[in-house]
Amino acid sequence: MTVLDEIRRLEPEFRAEEDLSAEQRSLTGRAFTFMQESGLMRGLQPKRWGGAELSLREHLTAVYELGRIAPSAGWVAGVMGSHPWQLALFPEETQAEIWESDPDWNASSSYAPTGKIEPVDGGYRVSGRWSFSSGCDHAQGVILGGFAGKVEAAPGVEVPNYGSALLHRDQYEIEDTWHVRGSRGTGSKDIVVADAFIPARRFLSSPLYEYNPDRPAPGMETNPAALYKVPWAVMFNLVLVAPMLGLGRRVLDDWTSDTRVRKANWGGTYADDPLMQMHLAEAEWVHDAAVMKMYDAIDTITEAAEAGVHLDKRQRARLRWNVTKGCQEVGFAINKLMRAASGRTVFVDHPLHRVYQDVIAELGHAFLVSDGVGRYYGAALLDSSAPEVML
Repeated sequence: MTVLDEIRRLEPEFRAEEDLSAEQRSLTGRAFTFMQESGLMRGLQPKRWGGAELSLREHLTAVYELGRIAPSAGWVAGVMGSHPWQLALFPEETQAEIWESDPDWNASSSYAPTGKIEPVDGGYRVSGRWSFSSGCDHAQGVILGGFAGKVEAAPGVEVPNYGSALLHRDQYEIEDTWHVRGSRGTGSKDIVVADAFIPARRFLSSPLYEYNPDRPAPGMETNPAALYKVPWAVMFNLVLVAPMLGLGRRVLDDWTSDTRVRKANWGGTYADDPLMQMHLAEAEWVHDAAVMKMYDAIDTITEAAEAGVHLDKRQRARLRWNVTKGCQEVGFAINKLMRAASGRTVFVDHPLHRVYQDVIAELGHAFLVSDGVGRYYGAALLDSSAPEVML
């Protein structure tokens, strides 16, 4: 069976854990175990370390499906399921350190540079607070984003040295700050680091390989597959887009089921209302278009990596714009449906209540806000300038 088949087979089990995950504000242990047993959490892990090394299309299709089945689990799978891909870019010694004894080793993350990463002899000192670390209760470590001084990314080009610091579980605390209405089951709590040392091999500098197509990230030497050569920013966008669009599919399905049998005050059902019919048709069109844009981006970065082609900033901006704009439009379409839904959707036990809150929460992620990357892409088309965005 494929990973997608396993996710579908486990649908009743995932659904059964949704309420408790939301109640305890973190995925249940059973839900996370199902994610591991399906093979999804090792989908992007190199085969030589016990992973499946799936194609990006196959992996993200499974993430999309889990986003439909159980939105919080889908979100955590999208985020944490991408980390084996990034860990495969770290030096070989780091890969061996985490996977040699435990192929299931994984990390949560928080990439916004809100803490401090200071270069010191032999490595870095890490301290501060990072928020929104989805799935952190189930992780053996964490990947934290930050600036570690400056680095010469190319001859004469000095840029802030943004990168990812990898910490083990005994180097930080989890602070339970996740008191929210949407995406409650993701357990996206705060990571607090007092003063942790990491060796140089556990810091991955993004500019060093993103500015230099001919200089691979350290792990690319031992993991040469095209999968590990796709651009980080587009990749990270896609692992959020897939569960978000799966959630959109869930809302459309639940709204349709509810409206099909919803009684109208004047007799009959709302299924016969032309306005409802048109709203649903429009929402389905928007969702399908967004999914097509997602797969276009997946295929574009995969084919480029397989051909050894480096996508320039304009090309990457187009892909990020397409997928974030798609999610935004799905959100607008869902808002339109919810305005036409029953007033009873405000009750917490209504089937549409929680999933709508999830939509609002997921679309609040910085990498699903389309405005900045849209402006950058438009400016690039006009040979003009716009503020830099992560590409």
